[in-house]
Amino acid sequence: MNKIRLRFNLVFPMFLMVFVQTAVAAGTTAIVGGTVVDLDGKSPIENAVILVEGERIAAIGKAGSVKIPDGAELIDAKGTWLIPGLMNMHVHLGLVLPGKQSAELANESEAALALRMAAAARESLQAGVTTIRLPGDRAHADLALMRAINKGQADGPRIFSAGEALTITGGHGSKKDGKTNYDGPYELVKAARTQISAGAKWIKILISGGIATDGGDLAAALMTPEEIHAVIDAAHRFGAKVTAHSGSPAATAIAIDAGLDCVEHGYFLDRKTLRKMKERGTWLVPTIVVSQPATQPFFERIGSPPWYLERRNSAGKSHWRALEMAIEEGVNIALGTDQLPAEPNDGATATAREAQYYVEAGMTPLQALRSATIETARLLEAEAEIGSLETGKFADIVAVESDPVKDIKALRNIALVMKGGKVYRNSLEQ
Repeated sequence: MNKIRLRFNLVFPMFLMVFVQTAVAAGTTAIVGGTVVDLDGKSPIENAVILVEGERIAAIGKAGSVKIPDGAELIDAKGTWLIPGLMNMHVHLGLVLPGKQSAELANESEAALALRMAAAARESLQAGVTTIRLPGDRAHADLALMRAINKGQADGPRIFSAGEALTITGGHGSKKDGKTNYDGPYELVKAARTQISAGAKWIKILISGGIATDGGDLAAALMTPEEIHAVIDAAHRFGAKVTAHSGSPAATAIAIDAGLDCVEHGYFLDRKTLRKMKERGTWLVPTIVVSQPATQPFFERIGSPPWYLERRNSAGKSHWRALEMAIEEGVNIALGTDQLPAEPNDGATATAREAQYYVEAGMTPLQALRSATIETARLLEAEAEIGSLETGKFADIVAVESDPVKDIKALRNIALVMKGGKVYRNSLEQ
């Protein structure tokens, strides 16, 4: 009996050790052979190993410097460049634009909306976009989808959402079917608190005219200073950030003085306003792709009416110059498209084409890549978790077929998409 017990005491720990090692290895992936791009402009890590355990990066370094556990799953990334998952800071998964698209979706139920948004989220992830910010969708379907993705019930990027955008009577976005508008500081404060209570981490206010609203001056300052100040103060008290749809230098300047965190679009921003943004650390999400030639086929495809195309084209040159000046002034810029991240544009996705436009407007390819990765993480105050390939961060990893630091067009050709340690796309073995 003692011999049996002794044998058990010797064998069981060995069995337990093997079981634990096997369990650890089963949740371990090693991406080997690729070149890890350095976002700080330092030399890349060639023939690298990225060791992923569970959802996070456990180690990263040159081959031979990182021990790969027995039984770990290997992904051969030889011949590719490894970058953090891309991010897109202006996405409406439930996007509805004027014209044919609007007519087709006029009677869309909330259930149908949620399903359409879930499909768009999956496509975004397939396009290499592992984090998105939603500055306004309806019926809180965005927040429901965010929770479903977080629970593993649906596939999609990490979502940071503003809930429903806050509009004023007669302002941009106010005439959409079923839209509730808010007027005066007290109504807007309550509306902001309602979104935060529902789970929004951002508040979106529409303080100027917009392309998708028929009539009115795109650069008009429509929300009053008192309304702007009230929303920003209320949101900040709850730890939420505020972003503003604005093409107006006057409205933007007022909002910056009130503590605005971010500006969307900035169609007509002037150098004085941009310098104030630089001084205060206010972010710009340009969405330049929507006003430039690359998206013309998209608007034709969805049947945009003539008035919409005229407003878009009228803003294009000013929008472009505002982006050029923002780059010259060193304004914080985070990539965002105002299109679905995977939307085809000029042979690329909207996300990749947006980054390419940044280079054409004066950024280096590295700066454009940063605008879609670590800079966007900074905007979200999530740089400790995402935005770069570092030990301890979430394993949000994308492999591209050429060096994006040399040519940003590399973002057009994605071979691998991993989010939180799980592979969602892999064409490396094909």
